[in-house]
Amino acid sequence: MYSFGINVFDFGAKGDGVTDDTAAIQAAIDYTASRGGGKILFPYTKGGYRVASPAASEIDGKPVRAQLIIPAGDANIQLEGEMPCKLLYSYQVRPMEAVKDNFEPTRFGDMSCNNTRIFSDWEAPEEHDPTARPWAIIAAPEGNSCKGHFSASQFSIANLEFRVKLNTDKMYPTQTAVNLQNVSRINVSDCQFCLGEQVGDTLLGKELQPNPCHTAGLIASGDQNDNNVIRNSAAQGFRYGFVLGEHVVADYLYVHNCEEGITFHDCSHLSVINHVVAQHNTVILSTTAADLFGMPKGPCYVSVGSVNFECGAGLLPAVSRLKYGVFDPESRLRGTLCWHKPWGKKEFPAVCGERFEITKF
Repeated sequence: MYSFGINVFDFGAKGDGVTDDTAAIQAAIDYTASRGGGKILFPYTKGGYRVASPAASEIDGKPVRAQLIIPAGDANIQLEGEMPCKLLYSYQVRPMEAVKDNFEPTRFGDMSCNNTRIFSDWEAPEEHDPTARPWAIIAAPEGNSCKGHFSASQFSIANLEFRVKLNTDKMYPTQTAVNLQNVSRINVSDCQFCLGEQVGDTLLGKELQPNPCHTAGLIASGDQNDNNVIRNSAAQGFRYGFVLGEHVVADYLYVHNCEEGITFHDCSHLSVINHVVAQHNTVILSTTAADLFGMPKGPCYVSVGSVNFECGAGLLPAVSRLKYGVFDPESRLRGTLCWHKPWGKKEFPAVCGERFEITKF
């Protein structure tokens, strides 16, 4: 039987959830880059791949702020887990009365372990400047190509879950999961970007809080990228779920418990999202309020085929209760969006200009 791909076990990764696999995963990435590219395979393990080493601020004199580093250059690298991610964890803090409805009260530590996952238990420093580079589990360094300051030409991930540390004393993450702003072409498929704990704990009376740190689940390529394809992927628990720009084609994005589910910075070339499932987000679709992560603001040409949402009214975490379906106070959005709400009051609050047409399904 013919097989191909580079296995992280061959570079010393254990995937037992205890061993620090940072160096082993980085060795596999560096080897793959040295041969010009390839697929790096992550076999499923119950423990997951622990990334515990502190992030590097820079590499070869270039800002990176990442625990795992995508090498600069033309190598075509893909990280791939064993099977597509199961996307939904608990997106609300279920009260004790939930037992009557055959649900368990939400507790820390009760998260499912049936995805191939890379998790960080390193706590990133707080960064409150929205224009600053975020700390991330994995990122490419800043480069010199185009407005996106690209250093790497292509990077892909499939069938992987990335979990960042949630300090349960703070109840907000200080780290971004995956930052690909300095990669000019990206492909993301069947992935999830989330927290290392549930969004709250009924017994401890804790829930997600407004995040002073500008963290994101997935940051896609910066301006003047070549192509960005995202398929069947979810983000949960971040200040921003997905941070997107131009040339994005996305099919089934799942956003939950984010302050801004999907936010665009600059999109002069059309981006298309086929379907969004949004559960308990403060804002579902927005434009950036600042030059987020150093990516300048601009007009955003966006077509969203359909949004199916739940607003989270009266439920915890309170930070996830819907305020706006669309929030674009500078009227930078041009395009269309069609929304559907399966039950409750049928409304979709929006702040945007006339050049963005919102219709009800």
